[in-house]
Amino acid sequence: MTTLPAMILAGGLGTRMGTRDKALCQLGGKTLLELGLARLGAQCSTIALNANGNLTRFDPFKKQVIPDPLEGHLGPLSGILAAMDWAAGLGHASVITTAVDTPFFPHDLARRLISERTEGKIALAGTRDETGRLRLHPTFGIWPTDSRDQLRADLLAGTRKVTQWTQAQNADVIVFETKTFDPFFNINTPEDLERAEHLLARDI
Repeated sequence: MTTLPAMILAGGLGTRMGTRDKALCQLGGKTLLELGLARLGAQCSTIALNANGNLTRFDPFKKQVIPDPLEGHLGPLSGILAAMDWAAGLGHASVITTAVDTPFFPHDLARRLISERTEGKIALAGTRDETGRLRLHPTFGIWPTDSRDQLRADLLAGTRKVTQWTQAQNADVIVFETKTFDPFFNINTPEDLERAEHLLARDI
């Protein structure tokens, strides 16, 4: 387990889920947030949550909840900025992020992001499909906190896509194995949630 802090990103509007709060959706009798906290808690000793709106709905989880630092629901980059600001305030040089709607992410995510990146650089998780094509999972990454001023400026200038911003920062990519299914399968719709119920038994 690492002492590097981690933040679960749950600040999206959930529009394709019918505006349901994805963090509180049930999968296998537990909320997606519970599943994320359990999996990430086995890897990182300090965890917070990025979310917006009425934050008291997360009181039962007893975790610090950090809203986006910029107004306007600017997307996951704003949540990543929240993670950077929070970790910097704790005195850390880097922070790990995960997404609340991706419950099967690798058990060795934190270890590999830390050990395989170029020191001081951003590193993102990736997988390869059956054709060998690389697919990025940019909300799963490790972020140097000294990049937060650049990210804040770029967000204010209109940058919104994580992959666009990380490409400009020359980010590393750490490729994870796809076993019985892509561990970064994410839940965007009620149909995805139903499929995830079937994937629970294959989660290894």
